[in-house]
Amino acid sequence: MEETISFGRRVYAAALRAAMYLAMGLTCALLLGVIGYIFYRGLGHISWELLSTSPSALRGTVGILPNLLNTLYIVVMTLILVLPLGVGAAIYLTEYAANKCLVRVIEFATETLSGIPSIIYGLVGMLFFAEFCRLKSSLLAGALTLVIMTMPTIIRTTQESLKTVPQSYREGALGLGAGKWHMIRTVVLPSSVDGIVTGCILAVGRIVGESAALLYTAGMAHVLMSPVQALLPNNQGATLTVAMYVYAKERGNFDVAFAIAAILLLLTFLINFAANRAGKKLKK
Repeated sequence: MEETISFGRRVYAAALRAAMYLAMGLTCALLLGVIGYIFYRGLGHISWELLSTSPSALRGTVGILPNLLNTLYIVVMTLILVLPLGVGAAIYLTEYAANKCLVRVIEFATETLSGIPSIIYGLVGMLFFAEFCRLKSSLLAGALTLVIMTMPTIIRTTQESLKTVPQSYREGALGLGAGKWHMIRTVVLPSSVDGIVTGCILAVGRIVGESAALLYTAGMAHVLMSPVQALLPNNQGATLTVAMYVYAKERGNFDVAFAIAAILLLLTFLINFAANRAGKKLKK
């Protein structure tokens, strides 16, 4: 009887292990397949002319330089606004808030916000930022909309990272005479910098890959503008994802669309690598 049970358990464990390896293999194959297909279709169409020029109907040229700059403007503006707000809210919820009921309500609200479809954010951003605040369709309205979209991610990841810091660190700093804010700034935040960087990477990934919300708020103009112009109302600008939608759906130019997709993947890899390196430097 014992041998039968032991054999059955071995078979069951082997089956679970095989299912685990199969799931892992399928996941990796799908990821590599998608990335490989995009690079296969897109890398051959990436050229210096595509990256360094603006589109022109008169000259018959296609360029994505305005879209590249608009994507960088959106990322920088959103991070400048969302990082202080998100990290500050997480610090308050973890270190200062004494009302547990209020904390649970705010956490429930952030979890709910993170699950709302992006197109709803786009409609709200269009009605509030573009119409009510009179920013019109602009990069600034798009950045403010993305701030609301990415704030739950920053808050939750930072909050979970702050909770992993041992309580003895806080008690030791306070016992040595440090104030509350000094303890948080010099002990807690450096110990949780990994979670903050992770939240930043997730936020950048969502910003770079967002298109539905920006179609309603930032517009679809392929116009080259300076950083100062990007901060002004009524200056429309299409990001890389919006440009990819325009070229694939509106113009049927799939070669340029796949080139933009390959550039987006390379840009995402570069941002993630830079964020990881910055996180390691900050932790030291």
